[in-house]
Amino acid sequence: MNEKIKAMLELSRDIGREDRQLAILGEGNTSVRLSNDQFAVKASGSSLATLTEEDVTICDTAKVLAIFERRQSTDDGLDEQLLNSRVGGKGKKPSIESMFHAWLLTLRDVNYVGHCHPLTANQVLCSPRARDFAERRLFPDEVVCCGAESVFVPYADPGLALAREIAERTRLHIEKEGYVPRLILLQNHGIIALGSTPQAVMACILMASKAAAIFMGAAAMGGPNFMTPQHVERIAGRPDEAYRQKQLKI
Repeated sequence: MNEKIKAMLELSRDIGREDRQLAILGEGNTSVRLSNDQFAVKASGSSLATLTEEDVTICDTAKVLAIFERRQSTDDGLDEQLLNSRVGGKGKKPSIESMFHAWLLTLRDVNYVGHCHPLTANQVLCSPRARDFAERRLFPDEVVCCGAESVFVPYADPGLALAREIAERTRLHIEKEGYVPRLILLQNHGIIALGSTPQAVMACILMASKAAAIFMGAAAMGGPNFMTPQHVERIAGRPDEAYRQKQLKI
């Protein structure tokens, strides 16, 4: 088995663990960059908790990006187009969210992508406080694992609409902040974690879920009391935190 696909399977099963309440049934998806030309993605309808090599489809990156970049405004014919993106015509139908995976995997140092619907995070993302949660930080380890700020994506239907909205909001973040985000928050939907390693993706997902629980608890007590921008910037730039990130492979 390809080592990158093996790592993707391990990441998928970690995300799908029932006790973590990050994804159930067929929720969520994962992907890995295999080369500049190909990526592997979870097949539609598969379960992260029990994902096997047979549930992973290898896609032609250029073909998936071509679907994403077409001027069509609806998802008509999308299933057939995704089937045609499979390398050698083999494998199950790729997830309908393969388009945003393909685009995100073209970003610098992004080798793995994990998308899921954590119970705690979605309690915040389905509330009026979602944007606050995305744009501000509560504690140092949230900065270390999730970045200084997350991308916030207003609700869009899964498929072309969501993929295009993710790409546009992420482009704007990169232009404004000068770096690729670690975490993308989807209003009324879920989260997307990006990383160079599976460990980076998993750390981001777990810390985002913890941060959401803390956010809700603080809100119930009259908060949250957010870190100042200066404190966030200081944590993000500390050499000792960079060393810790290296040791944790994030």
